[in-house]
Formats: sequence, structure tokens, C-alpha cells
Amino acid sequence: MLNNLFLLSSETKLTLSRGAGGLCSSTLEKLKGFTCMAEPSARHSDTEREEKKADGASSKIYIRGSSVLPPRDTPDQHKLSPPSESSAPSRRSKSIYTPLEQQVIELKQQHKDALLAVECGYKYRFFGEDAEIAAKELNITCHLDHNFMTCSIPTHRLFVHVRRLVSHGHKVGVVKQTETSAIKASGANRNTLFTRQLSALYTKSTLVGEDVNPVCKLGNVEDGDCGDVVLDPPDSFLLCISENWDKLKKQLTVGLVAVQPSTGDVLLDCFADGQSRSELETRVLKINPVEILVPSDLSEQTLRLLQSITNASAQADDRVRVEKRDRDEFEFTSAMNTVTEFYCHTQEKGSRSLSGVASLESPVICCLGPLIQYLQEFNLERVLRSERSHFDVCPCESEGMILSAATLRNLEILNNQTDGGVKGSLLWVLDHTCTPFGRRLMRKWVSQPLTDPSVSERQDAVQEILESDSLTLNSTRSLLSHLPDLERGICSIYHKKSSTQEFYLISSSLSRLGLELQALLPAIQSQISSTLLRGLLLDTPDLLAPAHSFLKVLNEKAAKLGNKTELFSDLSGFPVLQERREQIQAVLDEIQDHRKEIRLTLKAPALDYTSVSGQEFLIEVKNSLSSTVPPDWVKISSTKAVSRYHSPFLVERYKKLLQLREQLLLDCQREWTNFLEENWSTQCYSLSVSCNNYAIFCVCVFSVFRPEVCENQRQIMIRDGRHPAIDLLMGEHNQYVPNQTELQGDARRTMIITGPNMGGKSSYIRQVALICVMAQMGSYVPASEARLGILDGIYTRMGASDNIYKGRSTFMEELTEASEIISRATERSLVILDELGRGTSTHDGIAIAYATLEYFIRDVKALTLFVTHYPPLCELERAYPAHVSNYHMAFLLNEPDIAADTDGMCGNFCAHVKMLQCIWGLTDALQFKFRTILTLAISE
Repeated sequence: MLNNLFLLSSETKLTLSRGAGGLCSSTLEKLKGFTCMAEPSARHSDTEREEKKADGASSKIYIRGSSVLPPRDTPDQHKLSPPSESSAPSRRSKSIYTPLEQQVIELKQQHKDALLAVECGYKYRFFGEDAEIAAKELNITCHLDHNFMTCSIPTHRLFVHVRRLVSHGHKVGVVKQTETSAIKASGANRNTLFTRQLSALYTKSTLVGEDVNPVCKLGNVEDGDCGDVVLDPPDSFLLCISENWDKLKKQLTVGLVAVQPSTGDVLLDCFADGQSRSELETRVLKINPVEILVPSDLSEQTLRLLQSITNASAQADDRVRVEKRDRDEFEFTSAMNTVTEFYCHTQEKGSRSLSGVASLESPVICCLGPLIQYLQEFNLERVLRSERSHFDVCPCESEGMILSAATLRNLEILNNQTDGGVKGSLLWVLDHTCTPFGRRLMRKWVSQPLTDPSVSERQDAVQEILESDSLTLNSTRSLLSHLPDLERGICSIYHKKSSTQEFYLISSSLSRLGLELQALLPAIQSQISSTLLRGLLLDTPDLLAPAHSFLKVLNEKAAKLGNKTELFSDLSGFPVLQERREQIQAVLDEIQDHRKEIRLTLKAPALDYTSVSGQEFLIEVKNSLSSTVPPDWVKISSTKAVSRYHSPFLVERYKKLLQLREQLLLDCQREWTNFLEENWSTQCYSLSVSCNNYAIFCVCVFSVFRPEVCENQRQIMIRDGRHPAIDLLMGEHNQYVPNQTELQGDARRTMIITGPNMGGKSSYIRQVALICVMAQMGSYVPASEARLGILDGIYTRMGASDNIYKGRSTFMEELTEASEIISRATERSLVILDELGRGTSTHDGIAIAYATLEYFIRDVKALTLFVTHYPPLCELERAYPAHVSNYHMAFLLNEPDIAADTDGMCGNFCAHVKMLQCIWGLTDALQFKFRTILTLAISE
């Protein structure tokens, strides 16, 4: 009985071990102490057969309930080994690991935090807990094989599955075979396992490389051929944060370095922050990182902030990945040593000097050191060394309009507040760019409005693009409409991780742009009047000149097919490849000459070689003539009619030919890497500048009405203003009522706005702020007329909600935000306060709202929009008649009986009752009771 039971297949054993298959628990208990020999699967790959042969011993597994156990003497293998033995001792010898399993265990010990995809012949396999995680995320089958659970993916689908795993926050390592079969077969280690090494690591911010970004395949997404590919987000910043608490000054200083390895952008900043971490939150929201590096002892307040940001999206693939690193890496001494060694020991042309980096503030150095170490794990550290990387400072008070984190959220500038998506935001309204690099610049412009006169240059460019009938602009637009992501492509080439397809696509696109723009230069000089556009278009052809020479070196057909052995059209500059080709040709000539001898032997003057299933130079002989075949010939394959052979000479020369071909592949890969290094390191900066020029052209597509921006005036005058997002979302249902706004810094600068709930007060004040943002970023605005002074910042406090992640109640949240506005707003700011004081009792709320508003009127003197339901605040108009005006949000109702009674507060109550009837479905009796209670309340 037991002997028959243990002859079951490995799949059945797994079912038994998990208590399935209908066996009762008592039967399974009886089987726990027994062992069984692992049966070889009928579907083992060639690689697995080779591993068993190299192993030299049969593999065994133990079945104990649901556990598959390793040898007792084997130490813990870091989540790859099965559970440790805890039941009764085995009655048979201990199990052993196959050579592949032992190899994977060693790799896993070196990369414990990554899911390892191990190349095994025609597929990539995951083992142990990695396999269970990958199977769950990828929705593929996971099964038991020898000692570990395993699952696999095809090699040609690697980029699809790696991107899916990375999008869910995992770090994925790709382990490749470092030996080729023909070269290995000729060496002394031909009977051993293939050597494998980690070739690349990938996370959300480091998706750079041929394995995960094959342009020829990603280009098919638009055609629906690869609909399951997870595409790159517009921005993929990796952010590193450090904190330093000064005990004497009792001040927190935050250092910040953000890098986008796929484009080369680097942002640096150092700033003081408070208990609420509002400054850090603002920068994180504007940078929008996909991955954040923090020290292991990060403060609780900062950790709460990051948790609130990372959990803002309901979808797992939109969440920010946070990785904690050893605190020692963030210490200044350690970080400075890393930075010094990194920038000193380099001989690359165009590298950034140590003196320029060492002068950075110490909190920035404390971020730069860990960032260098982290990027070195991905072989992407060059982005921090090259001068082509844009070392910019994060947006601060002196560089543009201040938009705090609360303002970005409340005005829905970058994301909506419903599900965290882009739809419904100001960015969604304005983003009509036709290129990925234009989309990235658009986001930067929206979150960083200008505060200098250069905004008029943008407006001139926008006006000319929208109103000009110039054929030159139309031609330039058509050039941009089908461009790939040039910015990312150039950076991928710079990292020496580009495929030949990507290289050819980027080079040919740049070359075509340069040639066509060169032909348009006379027309550009005569037809375009915008200073900004003329400068961009006239400079670009010279910047793109290097791209022309790259295409002359390459064989177009081979580049598009990814064939590196035929890639270079002229081998005079590649002596190694030329010599290898000559060696291959010599062997081929010997094989062709050998046909004469074969024909004489078989007495077949017309005989020629055949190829079947990839096997070349086969001698095909009819089975009826098999007696003429020499006995020392090797039979390769046969059918009912014919047999195919290799002569001893062919066996030897074909083996040599395969070795030379594999060596040629290695030589071509090495020469390809050298080609990218020598030709692109010095040219990347100019090509990146040209991409930025085209990005600016892509962004200048705003429309509606051009506002007049006044540099030295404090005013907001808007006629027939509309909310840009609401106006667009309502579509053809033109129900949004335009509104007027007039604020003067030296006259009436404060509006106190009252009105019924759901009457549009919040939409109105948001509309005013958004129009100001659009004007200062260079856009037209949704209004019939607008005259706006340049604002240094917009500050908002809206809504009544708590913040659980930060540990703040509703009252604490609104007072913290109000306090920050009071301390930062100036007379050139726009302040929006919506129902301040709702987080506490009525009398306390009135006191807080009254005192705060009076402070803004009397001391701050900012342009202020104050929405309230507290009637006592309207008395401030009498106290400050020159600076304050009361406004009431009117409403329209279709029902005659309700519309007749809409004067004063009673009209508000009627509107509230009607709204509640729509929302709650109030009965007539409840409506009457509700009206009675409200009437009594107002009479008191």
C-alpha cells in the first residue's frame, strides 16, 4: 500500500501534503513520518536534466503535513529554504539540494530584499517565497519542484512581468546565465552547472534597461498588442530624505535630494521645517516621487507624513515605495566619504567636479551619500556624476509662486480629492501635450507658477501658436506628434542600457528633426515673432547635429531586428569583430569544401547540406542507401524515409563554428557598449537641451482668454470668470454661472462670502485662485477679461476633516494650517479661508474666525476671500469699510412655490430643505417639521 502510494507524481504528492484530495486527517497523520523518492517529471527542461546530471545524486523530499523539509543540518536559507524540521525524525537519508537550488540560495543570501527571476534556458523561474509572491501578483501557477515552490515566465515576456511586479512595490532582480553552451562545452567545466549572476535590479524609479524597456515591444501597446504592459509614469523620481535636529536652536533641518535616473533630472534642497512637516509635504507633492529612501530611525512625525502620502491612492500600483536604509549611511562622515570617493575616482569626460558637490549643505550631503550607494546597486550612479544632469534646487520662496501642500490639495491642482487621480484637476484641464517629455514639463509649470516678468514671454508664445496661421508652426507641430520619449531614450543610452532598436529609434528621430528644422530656418526667422519660440527653434538644429553621424555607422535592418552581429555596417573601426568574422568565414569555407569528399564517399555529385530544426550542415541520406554511410559518421536525426548525419570532420568544425559565433556575440556586445560610451557621453547634454526646447514648444498650447498680468500692482479683477475644471466637466450642459471678482490691495481687498450650502461658495473661491495660477504660469484663463497682479503665493484653508495618519483632530488640523498661513502670507499673497472655526463649538468658532480675519484685514493686508456661516463676521464691513465687502451667494430654483420665498435667511432655509429632500428623500411631514425647527431657530 505505502509503496504504491509513494510512486505518485510530484503534483499528487503536493496535493497530499496540503491535505487535499479527499484524504481524512487521520490518514495524513499516518503519512507524516514517511519519506519518498522524488519522481522525475516527464516535462523536465534540458537545463533541469543537466542540473540532475551535474548533481550526481538522486533528490529526496520529506512530506510532513504541509511542510516540505530540507536536510536537518542545512542552516536557514533566508526564506528560500523550506520550514525547519520540527516533527519526528525521518526514517530515510537526508534530502539534498540540486545544484541549481544551491546556486539560487547563494544568490538569495546576497539579495535578500529582491524577488529573483532566474534564467533557466527558455524561461525565468522564481523559487521559494519569491515564487509564491510572484505567482500571486502575476496570477500564474505556483507548484512544488524538489525542495522549493516555483513558478516561471517565458523569457520574451520578462519585461511585462517585471514591470507588473515593480508597479506593486517589489524590488526585482534578474539573474542571467553568464556562460554560453558551445563555449562551456569546450571548457574544463563542461559537466558543471551554468554560472549565473545578477545582471540587473529594478524598482519603480529604476526601470532603465533593455530587459524592461524594449521599444519595439512597447510601441505595440498603442495597437493593442501588449495591453498588459505597465507603462512608465510621466515622472519617476527617487527621493532621499535626511533629518537633523539641532538641540541648541531647537530646530529641525531637512535635507532632500531627488533624482530621476530615466531622464537625468536632479533636485536638491535644504530647509527648516516644523512639527507639522508642511514644508516637506509641499516638496514631496510637487516632486511626486515613486520611491523614497529614508533612514531606519526616521522621526515619527515624518514617517506619518510619508504614510499619508503613500496611502493616498486606492490602487496599489500608484502607491509610493518607501525603503528604509541603515542609519549609518546617513551620517555626515560616512556620506561625505562616499561622495568624495565617488566624485574623485573618475576619469569620464564631462564629469561633475568634487569641489562643486562638496560645497553643498551638510543635510544635502547626508542624502547624496546614501543615494549614490543605492544607485550603485542598479548601475545607475552615472546620472549623479555627469554634468548633463540638471542639478536644480527644489521650488522655494524666491523662485516662484508659493503653493503649499494644502493649496495643492484644496485647489486640486495636480490631483483630484476624490480618488487621487488626475481627472478633474487643473493639470488635467491644461495638459494637451503630445509628447511624454512635454507632459513632464507641463506638470512642472503647473506646480511652479512664475513671479517674474518672463510670464509675458510664455503668453506671447502661446498667443502665436494659437492665433498664427504660419505653415512653419503647423509643420513643427506635426513633427512632434509622433515622437517617442526622447528624454528617456537619451538617458537610457547614456546609462549604456539601451537596445539597438531603442538606439536607432531615438537617433533616427533626432536626425529627422534636425534635418527638417534646418530646412525651416529661413521661414522661422521671417514668420515667427515670439522671442521664446524663435530662440528654441533656431538653436535646436545645431544641438541635434551629432545624431546624424550615429546612423551612418549602423546597419538599419540589423538595428531594427536587434541583431548585434550585423549591427555595424563598416568594420574598419572594429578590428576585433573583423578578425572574428574572418575566423568564422574560414571555418565556413572548410565546411563547404568538405562537400566534395562527402559526394565522393556517397557517390552523389549533387548532394548538398540541409538544415533541420536549427541543426546545420546535415548530410541527408535515404534509408535505402544507409549501407553507403561510413560507420564513423554520427546520426543526428532520422525519419521513415531518410537519416541525417555529421561526418567526424563536420562534428569538429561545426563545434568550432558554434564557439566562434558565441564568441562573436560576446565581442559584439562589448563593442556595442564601447560605442555607446565613446559616442554619447559627450553628446548627451546638447541632445537633452534640444529635448527640453521641444518640451517647451509642446507645453505652449493653452487657450481661452489672455489675461493682463501687472508686475507692480496688487489686484485681482476678473470678469465672467469660470472654474476651469467644472466648466470642462459639465461639457455641453452650460449651467455654470460666471462670476465677477474685484480686489484691490489699497482699497477693498477682503471679500466675506455667505450663502447656502451647496450654493457654490467653495467653487467660486477656488475658481479665483485657479485663474491666478493659470495666469502666472503663462496660460490663458477662463474669463472674458482679467487684470491680475503678480502674487507671491496662494494659501488656502478649506473643509473640516481630520488627519488620522498625522495624528491630528479636525480642530488641530484647521488651526495648524491657519497658523502657518498667518506666519507666511504677505500683502502680495492671496489667502482663501473656507469656514474657519468649524472644528469646535459655535461660540469658539466665531471667536477664532473673527480674530483671524481681522488680523488679515488689519495687519497682513493680503488679498483675502473668506467664506463663513457666522453672521457676526459680516460686522467687519462696518469696522473696516474701506477694505471689506460682504457678498452673498445667490441661488436659482425651478419650483415656483420655492422660488417665491428666497429673500434673506428664510430663502436659505427653503433651499436647504429642497436640497435635503433631494438627498434624503424627506416626506412632507418631515419637511414641515424641519421648516418649523429652522423658523424657531432663526427667530431666537
